[in-house]
Amino acid sequence: MQDALTSQFDVSEAKLERIVANALRGADDGELYLEYEESESLLFDNGKLKSGNYSTDRGFGLRSVLGESSGYAHSGELSEAALLRAADAVSAVTHGANGTYSAAPQRTNKLLYTAQNPLSAPGFEEKVKLLQSIDAYLRGKDERVRQVSVSIAANWQVVEILRADGHRVRDVRPMTRLNISVVAGVGDRQENGSYGMGGRKLFGDFLTEQSWRHGADEALRQALVNLDAIPAPAGTLDVVLGAGWPGVMLHEAVGHGLEGDFNRKKTSAFAGLLGERVASKGVTVVDDGTLEGRRGSLSVDDEGTPSGYNVLIEDGILVGYMQDRQNARLMGMKATGNGRRQSYAHQPMPRMTNTYMLSGDRSPAEMIASVKKGLYAVSFGGGQVDITSGKFVFGCTEAYMIEDGKIGAPVTGAMLIGNGPEAMQRISMVGDDSALDTGIGMCGKGGQSVPVGVGQPHLLMNAMTIGGTQT
Repeated sequence: MQDALTSQFDVSEAKLERIVANALRGADDGELYLEYEESESLLFDNGKLKSGNYSTDRGFGLRSVLGESSGYAHSGELSEAALLRAADAVSAVTHGANGTYSAAPQRTNKLLYTAQNPLSAPGFEEKVKLLQSIDAYLRGKDERVRQVSVSIAANWQVVEILRADGHRVRDVRPMTRLNISVVAGVGDRQENGSYGMGGRKLFGDFLTEQSWRHGADEALRQALVNLDAIPAPAGTLDVVLGAGWPGVMLHEAVGHGLEGDFNRKKTSAFAGLLGERVASKGVTVVDDGTLEGRRGSLSVDDEGTPSGYNVLIEDGILVGYMQDRQNARLMGMKATGNGRRQSYAHQPMPRMTNTYMLSGDRSPAEMIASVKKGLYAVSFGGGQVDITSGKFVFGCTEAYMIEDGKIGAPVTGAMLIGNGPEAMQRISMVGDDSALDTGIGMCGKGGQSVPVGVGQPHLLMNAMTIGGTQT
């Protein structure tokens, strides 16, 4: 897809520009968003290639914004007739209005990922052979392995944005991912373990025999650890959180609450708290869409704004929100490059990119040694969060007891329960080992899913509520 997506319409680009300009007359903002995407996925499960999918999609979305209102129409048909229907629909928002069309986003020449299509290499037969190799490796490694599930997926997205003022932006976005899941069992008991990796890169950039063996070993290790796990206690305990993927709790319990729309509408637990302390000293949280090749990174967001390094909480003080253009304008703030959408069929909204906590100055060993009785949560699975109240519940997929400053028995069924703003005040030590996840994050909001990155260093949180099966 080397040619411009605008050239795929059955109308000249000059006329296309005129239609968009007319549709957005009187608007505060808006754009024509065009997208082409190729996707492929293969699933090898229970010793067989269980599914293989390949798809392409293309279409456009036309948006008109006036104040707090917006009109949006989309179509999978790149034709003048479809665009005129969309233009008629969205112009209803600005009928008789005299808005001042916002200045275009600044331009950037920074590319954070390759424009190459990752679907082409390795070829189909090589991908199947790779999945077979991972399956055979795990089954041959331990007789307790009962089931192996391995998937590989890639997609390639071309995005173009055309504004009413003629400003154009193009971004080409690759994405790859490998997931490994293992079920191990003894007698009537069986447990799961998993590992995933990927990012905005080609498979050749990260998928080597050494890397997939490491991923397979980690998935198996987690499953075997859980086979020996005892029921988790319930009560109030000090908790040490691991580095990397446990940042998903930070993403859910705090990150969503720092998105501009929730704060403009005052439905966030953090609304109206700019400049106030919302976390312990030493806690600094950023959203950074500028990390090269990372899953949540974007050269430009889905409104054409370059992504940024945005400090949200600095040394415990709330200093910023993540903004798209509409909410930034309504709040008198600057767009931060966080306007994201799932596809051309969706409107943009403020969303996270790569959200993580910066390192502190304490070692993980120091944290664990300081805990008389507590929980060491290495990895999380699913969770639930209420943005308005900040309340959350997260399940641990790998966790251990801490007894007299030492890591003890693994536990199963542990649930971390709390309130996001309150939990940030319970952080008493921040580790010196901040790390991002391995490239597996997906985030849902308002019926839309987008890829994200999460991360943090080891953290010590005092007096947290743990839900378990023992009392």
